[in-house]
Amino acid sequence: MLDRFKQFWQGVMLAPFVNLFIRLGISPDVVTLVGTLGVSFGALFFFPRGMVWEGVLFITAFVFSDLIDGAMARKTGRKDDFGAFLDSTLDRVADGALFGGLALYFAWQAESRLYLVLCLVILLMGAVTSYARAKADHLGYDAKVGIAERPDRLVGMLVPAFFADVLDLPILLEVALWALAVAATVTVVQRIWVVRRQALERAASQA
Repeated sequence: MLDRFKQFWQGVMLAPFVNLFIRLGISPDVVTLVGTLGVSFGALFFFPRGMVWEGVLFITAFVFSDLIDGAMARKTGRKDDFGAFLDSTLDRVADGALFGGLALYFAWQAESRLYLVLCLVILLMGAVTSYARAKADHLGYDAKVGIAERPDRLVGMLVPAFFADVLDLPILLEVALWALAVAATVTVVQRIWVVRRQALERAASQA
């Protein structure tokens, strides 16, 4: 859903950073790594301490690295696939830190087993969503479908978390977690269904 805004952010809003980092000779891989470390630190340091809105602001400062590194690689004409591999791998680390940190918040601060479990469900289904696409690509299928891809999960968690803490309305985050848990699960089912249909069509055409 948020892919439609990707070109705008990369081509307009983040272009000055892209150009600056290229002039400074910074590698896209370094941007990827720093972004992941920043997001992970923010989630695991602030959230478990109950500093939710502070954590969201800190994380937001680094989360855009996911758009900057790709734009840098394309602008510099990078040919190898290592950057894509590193980016995808470290995305899983960042996701684990984000929803793991939020799970620790519900374990140590809000003390809610229910929402702790929901955080773990979102984390699990997010990992399966990414794995399903990677495995489908490896087998020659297209599984880039779903109502809750990674950008949707990030925005769907960070924005409600910020306002829930600032406005002292925890229900905003609670509703968001329920919605994300359902959407992430549906996304996994969607990808399984799409690949199944493609696999059956391939088998029929080879019969």
